Amino acid sequence: MRTGKKVALGAGILVLAAAAAGVAFVGPRNVIGMIRYDKRQKGALRVGDRAPDVTLVALDGKSPVRVAEHIGERPLVLVFGSYT
Repeated sequence: MRTGKKVALGAGILVLAAAAAGVAFVGPRNVIGMIRYDKRQKGALRVGDRAPDVTLVALDGKSPVRVAEHIGERPLVLVFGSYT
């Protein structure tokens, strides 16, 4: 084999190994999900803007809660995440 073919073969093997390591580390379902559903865009909200009026589900899992109803009297903190 010529040197150029050996280099190309070695580079191809490295690329495949890196891709396999990435899928093994992240997981194949997560990679597909990230590619399929990740459509983030930079937001237009700035510091000091009013919060968008959205309806969220209360802690009981059933009751709707409008954010606009709770803005004004006291500070409003929204926490999105899991503590488990």
